[in-house]
Amino acid sequence: MKVNLTIKPGQNIRAFYLTFIIVGIQVGVGILGTPRYIFESARQDAWVSVIIAFIYMLIITWVMFIILNQYENADIFGIQVDIFGRLIGKILGTIYIIFFMAEFLSVLLSYIEIIQVFIFPTMPNFVMGLLLLLLVVYCVNGGIRVVVGVVFIFSLLSPWIFVLLYDPVSRMDFTHFLPMFDASFTELLKGARTTSYSFLGLEILFVLYPFIQNKKDAKLPVYIGISISAFLVLITTVISLGYYSPNDFNLMTWPVLSLFKSVSFSFMERFDYFIIAEWMMVTIPTMVLLMWMITYGTKRLYAIPQKTTLYIISFLSLIVCTAINTDFEIRKVSDFVNQIGFWIVFIYPLLLLPIVLFKKKRQKSKGSAK
Repeated sequence: MKVNLTIKPGQNIRAFYLTFIIVGIQVGVGILGTPRYIFESARQDAWVSVIIAFIYMLIITWVMFIILNQYENADIFGIQVDIFGRLIGKILGTIYIIFFMAEFLSVLLSYIEIIQVFIFPTMPNFVMGLLLLLLVVYCVNGGIRVVVGVVFIFSLLSPWIFVLLYDPVSRMDFTHFLPMFDASFTELLKGARTTSYSFLGLEILFVLYPFIQNKKDAKLPVYIGISISAFLVLITTVISLGYYSPNDFNLMTWPVLSLFKSVSFSFMERFDYFIIAEWMMVTIPTMVLLMWMITYGTKRLYAIPQKTTLYIISFLSLIVCTAINTDFEIRKVSDFVNQIGFWIVFIYPLLLLPIVLFKKKRQKSKGSAK
């Protein structure tokens, strides 16, 4: 297994698209319920926790770039094999793939649950899961450039949704933010940690980096993408805090989605139905990127063709989403992804950095000695 990759010219992507890729993979179903979970820890200071999480994301991204820049053109799978050896490196890479699978299933199950709760309560999981998976398979089958193209187009078609929150904004009660800065620093950190599910996706930088054509220009688009994702979580959290009373927050499963219930037009009374359907434009990019990472990682580690992995994982996902159909089971999957994702995405790079720097320094000293 090669550590550094040689990417064919037809598979390269420009750094410009990293902004849309980061937003596409981070802004999914997680943002719909995030304000409630932050509120449970930080109460009316939940917005401060989002800012703390944003700053920490910038630090982690900076660390990831330092790790990647130690190699000519490597991804996380090659880096781990280089640092820990073939066996341990493959085991760690397999953990990444399993995490991607769990993340994919979490997004798929959560979106199906939302559709069933709000629109089609009697629709079987199998039907909705099949329709979504067919879209994912169609997109991923086209390769990385098609995947990025889908993410780019869908990212342009969905931001207008948040403009419709003007009605909840006009009804905000700013006394809900008082007393400000009442939460302890520990509570703020707990609140920041609960945002990890919404901000999962940074790990795609570890996987996609070899495909970036102009790597010197990669940092700014990534930081812009992170800033957009954090801003969307921040603004929805602030609106939710101002719109709902503390008692209402405890009753909300998806507070952001419920905000759209107050929006209505003469030609459409229940506008939230349309938002849920439109939210597929937000969810599909997340699932497409995760599925591509699963197939790519399997090819890198075990030389299994990406199309073979795509069909197998899609079939298994259809079975799982048919078997898991209760709110309790779906929450268990999401909680597992949240817990594991926090360590893999936001802690592991900090542990990996000194090991990579030590290894590279040692290699340079040996080279100079010769």
